Amino acid sequence: MRYTVKEMSELSKVTIKALHHYHKIGLLVPVEVSEAGYRLYGQDEVKRLQEILFYRELEFPLEEIKRLLDEGQGRLRILESQQAILHERQQRLERLSVTLEASIVSEREGGSMPVAELFAGFGTAEEWEAALAEQNKHLKETYGFELPGAAAIDPDRLNRQAAEAARFMDEMSRALREGLAHDGAETQARIERHLSVQQEEGLPSSVAAFAAQSRFFLSDAFHRGMLESMQTGLAYYLCLAAEAYAEAKV
Repeated sequence: MRYTVKEMSELSKVTIKALHHYHKIGLLVPVEVSEAGYRLYGQDEVKRLQEILFYRELEFPLEEIKRLLDEGQGRLRILESQQAILHERQQRLERLSVTLEASIVSEREGGSMPVAELFAGFGTAEEWEAALAEQNKHLKETYGFELPGAAAIDPDRLNRQAAEAARFMDEMSRALREGLAHDGAETQARIERHLSVQQEEGLPSSVAAFAAQSRFFLSDAFHRGMLESMQTGLAYYLCLAAEAYAEAKV
C-alpha cells in the first residue's frame, strides 16, 4: 500500500511542509516519486515516521534523529531505546511532580520545606551540589566536615533518599499534629519502617545511629531550623521518639 504526502500528513498529524523538509534532509525519503511528482510512502516509511515522532517528543534534534535511525540498529532496538529514555524521563517528572506538589502545599500552609526536599528530583550531581551548598557551608564552618563534591554524588540515590526523608518527616509531622505519643506503638512503627528503608539504601540504620542523628538535629541550629520549618516542635518530638525507640530496643 502506498500513501501520498497528504495521507501521511493526515495519519500522523505532521504538516505537509514538515514532511517535505524531512525528505529534503534525507530523514524520511519516499519509497518512490510518481511521474506526476507525487511523493509516495510505504509501510517502512510509516514506521520510520513513528520512530521520528517519538524522538521529536523526546526533544531530539533532527540531525541527531537521522544519525540514530541511519545506524541500522533495527526497529525493535530503536523502540526499546526510546522506551528506556521515556521511562527515565517519566521517573524524573514523577519525582519533580511530588516535589512541586509538596512545595505548593507548604506555601499554602505558610511554611517552608527543608533544603533536601526543595531539590528532590534533581537529575545531575551538579544540581545536587548546588542545592546542598548552604548545608555544606554550615557543616564545614561549624564542624569542619564537608559533604562529598559533585564527582562523588549519585543523583538517583540522593533522590531516593530525599523522597524517603520527605515521607518519614511528613509522617512524623502528622503524628505530632495528631497528638500521637512519641513512644506509642504507631509512632515507633513509623521509625521501624524508616530504618528498614535506610538499611536497604545502605545508610546508617542502627538504633544508636538514628538516636544520635536525632539528637544532633535537635542540638544543631541549622538542622533544627529545617525541621521546625516543617512543623513547630518536630525536632524535639523526633528526638524524644528516637530515644524512646532506642530504649525499647535495649
